[in-house]
Amino acid sequence: MRALVKARSEPGLWASEEPIPAIGRDDVLVRVNRTGICGTDIHIYQWDDWARSTVPVPMIVGHEFAGEIVEVGSGVTDLAVGQRVSGEGHVIGMKSRASRGGRFHLDPETRGIGVNMPGSFAEYVRVPAFNVVPLPDDVDDELGAILDPLGNAVHTALSFDLVGEDVLVTGAGPIGIMAAAVARHVGARHVVITDINRERLDLAASVADVVPVDVSREDLADVTARLGMREGFDIGLEMSGAPAAFDQMVASMVMGGRIGLLGIPSRPFAIDWNRVVFRMLTIKGIYGREMFETWHKMLAMLQSGLNVRKVITHRFDAQDFAHGFETMASGRCGKVILDWTKRLPDPVTAGA
Repeated sequence: MRALVKARSEPGLWASEEPIPAIGRDDVLVRVNRTGICGTDIHIYQWDDWARSTVPVPMIVGHEFAGEIVEVGSGVTDLAVGQRVSGEGHVIGMKSRASRGGRFHLDPETRGIGVNMPGSFAEYVRVPAFNVVPLPDDVDDELGAILDPLGNAVHTALSFDLVGEDVLVTGAGPIGIMAAAVARHVGARHVVITDINRERLDLAASVADVVPVDVSREDLADVTARLGMREGFDIGLEMSGAPAAFDQMVASMVMGGRIGLLGIPSRPFAIDWNRVVFRMLTIKGIYGREMFETWHKMLAMLQSGLNVRKVITHRFDAQDFAHGFETMASGRCGKVILDWTKRLPDPVTAGA
């Protein structure tokens, strides 16, 4: 099969002919139809410090996918060949207190498909049956390929009761935009999303009924005054990893406000803990998805009117993966989808 491989310890990805994965008794083999490129993949593509210390070389990368089961292991009884699926990219152990208690997303032995083990930028991917999520007929492969990042947005947003609340989202990347859309879908009153990227703010406004704010040009306090907000935001969803954005969020919260942190800073930074303490703020770190309640919630919301398709701005055949990665790395896009239903040509290289 053709696959995108991190073949060498340097920037770039390489298209390569690889063996079709062999599956175990508790696995399924999925023929991949669509994949999404995410921020993690860009870190691997650019080969930054985190990627160098995390990703084994050589290895097939990628973890956002949708496709069709073509083979099931002998121990798999609840999945069938021909079934359309996506999958949870976090592969867990079953020895920890968290896993044995059913809190699978807290398992300390978690490994990532496409990060620590072979991934889905390929014509076929092996997935533990436990991690497979069947797709309803009304959720197509394109949406199926972005359920992983949508799940991050859903996990973050639904960590708090949003009904009737005023919500601040910092960071208008694809996950921030989807989190803002989720907040509106479940009944938040005002949803303000901030960034300094005008294109992504315009995209956010096209995806959901939110208030986009370019904080390099507009004072957030003026926006809240215009909206008639007297005390501050009830809920903060920090999706950017930018220290200035987090600092502004803390300063804009109501007394007793709650903050979910999904954005990952590139380096440690100072926090004014006096404001956190005296405002009695609750801060919750968010990673991945709750397995598998988040998947149930997001599929149900997609079926009940949540529409995030516009967050997908670019679509490429897998053979044009280099253009897809360049587009994603530019920041001038939403989600980028690769179509694997056509075979790749002879091996090529991106970014080498």
